Amino acid sequence: MTLRVGFTGGGNITDTHLRAVQGVPGLQAVGVCGPNAVKVGAIAAKDGLLTAPSLAALLDATQLDIVCIGSPSGVHADEIALAASRGCHVLCEKPLDITCERVDMAIEAVERAGVSLGLFFQDRCTPAFREARDAIAAGRLGRILLVDARVKWWRSPEYYKSAAWRGTPSLDGGGALMNQGIHTIDLLLYLLGDVKEVQARTATTLHAIEVEDTLVATMVYASGALGTFHATTAAWPGYPRRIEISGTEGTLQLEHDRIAGWDLKSGHVAGATLTSASKSASTAVVADATPHRRVVEDFVEALQHGRRPACDGREGRRSIALAQALYEAAHTGRTTPVDNGAGVAPTG
Repeated sequence: MTLRVGFTGGGNITDTHLRAVQGVPGLQAVGVCGPNAVKVGAIAAKDGLLTAPSLAALLDATQLDIVCIGSPSGVHADEIALAASRGCHVLCEKPLDITCERVDMAIEAVERAGVSLGLFFQDRCTPAFREARDAIAAGRLGRILLVDARVKWWRSPEYYKSAAWRGTPSLDGGGALMNQGIHTIDLLLYLLGDVKEVQARTATTLHAIEVEDTLVATMVYASGALGTFHATTAAWPGYPRRIEISGTEGTLQLEHDRIAGWDLKSGHVAGATLTSASKSASTAVVADATPHRRVVEDFVEALQHGRRPACDGREGRRSIALAQALYEAAHTGRTTPVDNGAGVAPTG
């Protein structure tokens, strides 16, 4: 059975979603929609896809089984709810939306409709990070003591000027944290579990935007481990995302999408060789759609076997709850607890 797939948005990420879907057997790309007719038309023309000015119009024009959402973050929940009401499964670009309230609305809509919701948090489908999670869970690092995560990236002024929604609180929801850093926030939660409380400072140090281009934070994990987190789009020329996790038995180093090294009391272990040619530290253009394809493959397999995808709506909510706590801490100057609840009550 072939599943028909539609796409929202007209930017780099929509093109990436399209390339990812085209690499998965059993899926057929059908149409793409968005308010920018020039951008949407350029994406559609390469493969002869239908075009429409909105998701509602695309759903009226053709039958879809899956909708891949690549529109601005602040409209994700609305498009998720609309797609779900038409019986479509949804794969949404990160973040799920920009507030827990809107995320809860989206989750309620998909659960009421009985469809599946997945997120493009591709770190969860990266072999090296699955290996790291299993190793941490097995106690290879012992009791986790300290976590240091750094997203020191560069985005040019042209990046923010290229789309009016970028760098705005209403549609981007934030800056270096909510847009670029949210992948690492999700990865930390995936590897290490809940964060209990946070402290943070934000600043707009360089870019002419309405939100932060830099955030520094400290975190207390539910396990008792302490952590630091830095995110910026003002670090020229941009450096690979790096995470160091230290426990009573040693330290694990992660860089970009690979294990950079193990340093264990039992003996040094060389890092895995898994890596990619991604240049995400300095550009938003995604040259290699392989990580996104893994998410699509996992989502299709989840549909076939009736299981949850690698990151569903309730898992995706956790990163938004942590981001909201970080923003509140930065705004108030106070230590802020993190809402680690599941959000809306399950339906049915």
